Amino acid sequence: MKMTHKFLAVSLAAAISQLSFAASHREAPLIALDPAADITDVYAFRSWEDPSKLVFIMNVIPGQEPSAGPNYFNFDDEVAYDIHLDTNKDGKADDIVYRVRFKTQIRPPFDGLPVAYAGVNGVAGLPPSIGDLDGANDVGLGLRQGYTVTEMRGAQHRLLNIGTPVVVPSNIGPRTIADYEALSDQGIYPLANGGRVFAGQRDESFYIDLGATFDTLNFRMPPILTAAQDANDSVNSFGNDMFSGFNVNTIALEVPISEVTKDPDHAVIGMYASTSRPRVKTLRSDGQAQTGGKFVQVSRMGNPLINEVIIGTGKKDLWNATEPEYEAQFLDFYLNPRLTGLINTAFGTSFTTTGRSDLVAALLKYPGQNPGKCSRANPCSELLRLNVSVPPTAPDAQKRLTVLAGDSAGFPNGRRPNDDVTDIALRVVAGALNGPVPNLGDGVNFNIGAEGANLTANGIYKVFPFLPKPHDGRNRRHIDCGETGANPCN
Repeated sequence: MKMTHKFLAVSLAAAISQLSFAASHREAPLIALDPAADITDVYAFRSWEDPSKLVFIMNVIPGQEPSAGPNYFNFDDEVAYDIHLDTNKDGKADDIVYRVRFKTQIRPPFDGLPVAYAGVNGVAGLPPSIGDLDGANDVGLGLRQGYTVTEMRGAQHRLLNIGTPVVVPSNIGPRTIADYEALSDQGIYPLANGGRVFAGQRDESFYIDLGATFDTLNFRMPPILTAAQDANDSVNSFGNDMFSGFNVNTIALEVPISEVTKDPDHAVIGMYASTSRPRVKTLRSDGQAQTGGKFVQVSRMGNPLINEVIIGTGKKDLWNATEPEYEAQFLDFYLNPRLTGLINTAFGTSFTTTGRSDLVAALLKYPGQNPGKCSRANPCSELLRLNVSVPPTAPDAQKRLTVLAGDSAGFPNGRRPNDDVTDIALRVVAGALNGPVPNLGDGVNFNIGAEGANLTANGIYKVFPFLPKPHDGRNRRHIDCGETGANPCN
């Protein structure tokens, strides 16, 4: 459903009027005030752990400082977290929708205590370290979130969760949660469709020199990597990974390919994720919002970095509230990308800034569709597209530059957690789809500082939910410039 910018602003501002803190990945003015609904990254890929499955991941609550207690980071009971699929290439991602909803419980005696989590082994009078999500050693889990997973195919709704799955809480520290990885393993639950689900905190795997990028492209060096730097996926050549040591909240779904398409040898599907809040009905006499009825979409994401670097600031809130099938109203931002002009001005380049039908073809179309127009028969829809017939690449063999490096199982064929979408996007915006461009990049080539087991040397997590263990609050470390393992400050 399309909405006016004015209606969105009134509805969302009233719904989040009590929120006053900030986060990163804050790509639009209004959603920056609502971290619980702020989608940071979306992933869709064929599982390398089980190639008969597809994996869809949505991350929210960006830039989590692991030590930010005592409440830490939780999903919002009022938000609908949705993963939308277009399985017939009509640009409408409503063929299958997976909706995740949460319910929060404050458990005695924590309703009378100033903290929500506590535990230490071997100390009388205190609960033991949290070792269960729901069991003998869950006493210290004072705030517990259960959730449901519902599959929606038009009017047909099917509850997929078996029992009530529980969210894996934030990684508070080794005293409160002595074995976080074991607790995380408990948070992987089977689904009635033969898949699996996980919800909880994970390491922020998206890597970027965020501070340099948004300081008007103030990269640490001229943003062109040498051939050797470009080929090395295990060294950050000159940039600093701003997200090192930060966490996110993750919803990961694993779904059998047979549940999504009956033609797995040829199917290309489209997907996006959204968060929605109940429509604001009235304001009470005390000024608080009274909500109810239909949901209002407040954030969406398909392809990475669209709202950050393609859509103009004056349209970002409207874009977040608009379903991808109505992308034609934003077509000018794709045909005439403002970022390309900024790159030209900053670095004296002469990349094409107008008539960029290559961006329309890559971001708004299925293969074979005409990028020259948007119509019902030839829709323009901003979706992350995945060819499910392409075999997955094993984690040790994955290339951060994906198709640019001969790895066809990564972005823009879906997206995996460690694909270097920053460098790819810079090159595509510069015109890489039309011919050779320099090796543009932010100098950050991998997720530095990833922790835990099941990791490749450059931080790729090998097993479901495919994002590494989150950093704990007591021992967290942000690897900044000038520190061991990082580049010099400049």
